[in-house]
Amino acid sequence: MDPFGIPQPHRKRRRKSPVSTKPYVFRPLLEDIALAEEGSTTDVYITCVELWALEAIDVNLYIGTSAAEILHYVALPPDPNDTITDPSYIFASRLQPTFNRSAAGSSSPGVQQILVLPKVTKACVLCNGTLTFYSLPELSPAFHNTTVTGCSWIGGENLNTSDEQDEDGQTVMICIKSRIRLVRIGVQPQKIRDIEYPSGLAVARRDNFACVADAQAYALLDVENQQKISLFPISSLDENAAGGQVEDISTVRELSRPSSGIGEPRGHGRSTSLGTFVTGIGRRSPQSRSQDRSGRDTPEPGFRAASPLRPSDRPRSGSATGDSNGRPSSLKPLPPAPMIPQQAVLASPSKFSSRLTPHICSPTPNEFLLTTGTSPEEPGVGMFVNLDGDVVRGTIQFDRYPISILVDVGDQSATAPAAAAQPGGYVLASIVQPRDGGDREVIEVQDISSESHSEYLDIPFPFEEDNTGSTKLTTGKAKLRNILSYTSAPFHEVGDRLNKVRFDMPRSPTLGEADVKSTPPTVDTDWEAKRIQEEQAFGHRLGMQSSRILLWSGSSIWWLVRNPLVLRLDGRIDMITKPMTKANEDREELIRILTSIRDYEANTETEFLSLEYIRQKSSLILFADALSRDSGESGSGELKVEDLVNSGLDPRILLSLVPLLREEVVEGSKGIWVHAGLTATIDQYANLPFATSEDELHQNPSRHIEWMNLVKRYLMAWRQRKGFGSIADEVEVFQTTDAALLHLLLHQDGQHSSKSGIPSVSRSELYALVDNGVDCFERAITLLENYRRLYVLSRLYQNRKMAGKVLATWQRIIEGEQDAGNELRDGENEVRKYLAKIRDISLIHQYGTWLARRNPGLGVQVFTDDSSRVKFAPQEVVELLKDKAPEAVKVYLEHLVFGKKNSRYANNLITYYLDSVLQVLGTSEEARSVLAQSYESYRALQPPKPTYRQFIIDNAVPETWWQDRLRLLELLGGSHGADFSYDLGHILRRIEPYEEDLVPESIILDGRQGLHQQALRLLTHGLGDYHTAVNYCLMGGASIFHPVSGSLTPSEASIKEDQAVLFGYLLTEFLRIEDVSNRLERTSEVLERFGSWYDVKDVLDMIPESWSVELLSGFLIGAFRRLVHDKNEAMVVKALSGAENLQVAAAWVEKCSTTGPQVEESQLI
Repeated sequence: MDPFGIPQPHRKRRRKSPVSTKPYVFRPLLEDIALAEEGSTTDVYITCVELWALEAIDVNLYIGTSAAEILHYVALPPDPNDTITDPSYIFASRLQPTFNRSAAGSSSPGVQQILVLPKVTKACVLCNGTLTFYSLPELSPAFHNTTVTGCSWIGGENLNTSDEQDEDGQTVMICIKSRIRLVRIGVQPQKIRDIEYPSGLAVARRDNFACVADAQAYALLDVENQQKISLFPISSLDENAAGGQVEDISTVRELSRPSSGIGEPRGHGRSTSLGTFVTGIGRRSPQSRSQDRSGRDTPEPGFRAASPLRPSDRPRSGSATGDSNGRPSSLKPLPPAPMIPQQAVLASPSKFSSRLTPHICSPTPNEFLLTTGTSPEEPGVGMFVNLDGDVVRGTIQFDRYPISILVDVGDQSATAPAAAAQPGGYVLASIVQPRDGGDREVIEVQDISSESHSEYLDIPFPFEEDNTGSTKLTTGKAKLRNILSYTSAPFHEVGDRLNKVRFDMPRSPTLGEADVKSTPPTVDTDWEAKRIQEEQAFGHRLGMQSSRILLWSGSSIWWLVRNPLVLRLDGRIDMITKPMTKANEDREELIRILTSIRDYEANTETEFLSLEYIRQKSSLILFADALSRDSGESGSGELKVEDLVNSGLDPRILLSLVPLLREEVVEGSKGIWVHAGLTATIDQYANLPFATSEDELHQNPSRHIEWMNLVKRYLMAWRQRKGFGSIADEVEVFQTTDAALLHLLLHQDGQHSSKSGIPSVSRSELYALVDNGVDCFERAITLLENYRRLYVLSRLYQNRKMAGKVLATWQRIIEGEQDAGNELRDGENEVRKYLAKIRDISLIHQYGTWLARRNPGLGVQVFTDDSSRVKFAPQEVVELLKDKAPEAVKVYLEHLVFGKKNSRYANNLITYYLDSVLQVLGTSEEARSVLAQSYESYRALQPPKPTYRQFIIDNAVPETWWQDRLRLLELLGGSHGADFSYDLGHILRRIEPYEEDLVPESIILDGRQGLHQQALRLLTHGLGDYHTAVNYCLMGGASIFHPVSGSLTPSEASIKEDQAVLFGYLLTEFLRIEDVSNRLERTSEVLERFGSWYDVKDVLDMIPESWSVELLSGFLIGAFRRLVHDKNEAMVVKALSGAENLQVAAAWVEKCSTTGPQVEESQLI
């Protein structure tokens, strides 16, 4: 108890209540206030409330009661570090305003209004019809206890004028019995003018236009020009209220300066008639017949509204509209008003039992909202009227006629708190709603700009005891008011949802610690404590919601505060997800919530974070729902990947719900921070019966196809956000997404390939992932090794330009290590091509020689490829191969000798060939038998037959030594030209033991030594290769393997004399052929074809006498022809020579004749 007997309210801690989805919520300001003095038995209740804040720390609450008293409370703010306790109020004083007690009866209303004028720090108090003035904040009497009696209303401040614009004070409108008086309250009250409008009960003013109401009807006043346009009646049953009339209500000329008091004017002014208020009476705005939000026509009030002149057409103050002589014209009444539609009249008694209270609000600078109805128990209608008097918009329907009403459109001014500048607006009305057990007052809330349905707020009435001792609800006295000052109401629930907390990775109960890849990193405890403190302060700031709407009833006062967006939507989500009875419908409702906020423009930081939170929570729930559903399960609402990505939810949170991918989450040194409101949802879904192991996924893979594809698309979409600077923990996030995507693709590709053996779509996606690079490089290596995808691992190394790792991985595959994908085709050739692209000499040496050992042909190409970036000298390669890959030396030398025509290394190659052939002949009787058999087979062939060289090529043995021997014959035979030489003696010594086996080699070597007769003997009798023997003679013994083109250059051809000698040797050998028919045939052929190289006499001496002339006919005929030809040729030459002699003689004679004789005199000594 305080000295005045008033109990002091205790400081209360905030009470937690269930989250509401309503647009407004109640916040207690003061409850159970002791309104009456101790010992009083009078039923006292609150009649009006005003709150004025001089500064944030100087808050004053003024409470008017039905006992004609004002209770003054002062706010005590909590400790700045205390974010839980709400401000408390202490009683400061009790004031009994002055009023005429003799005129006031027992049913007097008490304190009717408290109007605070902050600019002049004055308060106007209307108590039982008497207006008094006080100074703020202590409510001491002002203006020498000036009073105004017979007053019914005080207010009418200009809603379009800020305090800064009105420098002389604040102008108010005082409704007294016979008129409305405009008074400027400053240092002293000053009357501005009187307006003839008796018994006003409500006023709202915008600049020069005021909407007023008396007990019967509403009217629109031009307070500057003293004109009035009647609107419609408050009760649609009132037949006496005539609407639509325009009147001139000026009575006296206004003084150039207002009087110094607020009583009657001190003098009379010249009467000035303004004429009619408008022209074109009866004109209606096209909007007046617009349809209301329910689709029905707007009910017509019982009048025809006239449009007043707009400011440009309206006469100036002091001017009149009249005839040409300046006399005022008579006022013209509007045409008769149409009747009210019967559907708008719910009951039509001739007299109604009670008057309806008029309500006037101004939602915009150009509109007023007025209410009309039939009775307090019947529905009411709200109608919007513009400054022209036209009904605009549609109507607002109230379940019952409102007890009080206000419009909350926020405050867009620069002086309003950020939390007060909210989009949209609401109409709030306190109405009596029938309930079971009796009526109950509620707040009906309707959106002023949409066609949404009404929502109802149950007023938290206190219970009171009746005379019988039972409890009943206090009803019928609840009022709403927009107070002067904004006050912040803390919504700690907002901070509890929006501030960030560290997220602890869930662990599956079946997998335990093995479910997590590694121990979470140690976090700096000091840093974490500081972060938590900052988040709590930030959340407290986000939860501050500004409001200036008060609701009072009985002995309690509440704030009526807009329910923060996050709480409303979060409440809807909780209502949807907790029952979980109709999955499809719940899913559709969540999708609708996401869709509804997709294009929502946030105006404040709180709204921005609220929308982010709602998107994240909805996406999280829908994602968990997608995981829990089997593939193919029907559902009309589907989660879109765009919604998941645009929600801004850390992908590590979603991946923590997937046991298959949970181990890929990288927390980082600072951990994962999420909105605190999401932790419960994450915990709820973390251990649901999703797939918990690789074994289960393999056992029933078709069940998980859809959610895997969803996660895959989601991770791919997140990868496209790399480089965005707005992503927190970017390094850890993209390490996680890359690892999870790689893991998922490996799993999908492995499942598909194991079934069909055909590469899946996931394989191309897997290649694209590793080819473009991943941030989780080390983890990627581990995953690929675990899945035995070595080829994919090599592609990962290629992206990082790690040539050594690429080659080492390919080496593992080629040498037989398991590669689950079997993707490396023709691996050795891939190694060769890759080595040609790199510049690392050491790697080329290492893997080129390794390849040469495995495949000499391919290995040698590494060092011989002309497109290779690194070039090697032949001698360097030879030495390298001798050391690392001896088997490849021969191949490399063949490339040099046969490919590059480099005869420098021919001797080396001959040595390798000899080593190969002689080693086989020395150890294998079978090889020697093969050679002997080849000779016999060739000799057995009947002419015409190929050369022996062609024969052994066509009938080659698939052995290396055989191919080496062919190359050896080619080199020894002089395929590299006459200038090519080799160590003849060394070769002879090595093949000497195998002369009988290596007959062609012996022939070539004999020819090289000049032993042509011996060479021809081996060709004729050893091999039986007569064709080669003929070529040997034609080549002059140079080679038996001439170039493929067959054309001999002059330098390669021997002189004819040498050829004649060789053909002589050949004829001798042919005549020694054992087979007679073969001997005759070969001899006749060579004589006939090459007879010009033989002397006839010598041939005839060599031919046995037993041979018939017919066998030599070809040779002899050719010889005779050559003789005849030679004879004829000699005769022609002789004749030509004679003719030439005659020509020369004739020319001499002619020359002498021309010259004449020449006499020379001799000189005698």
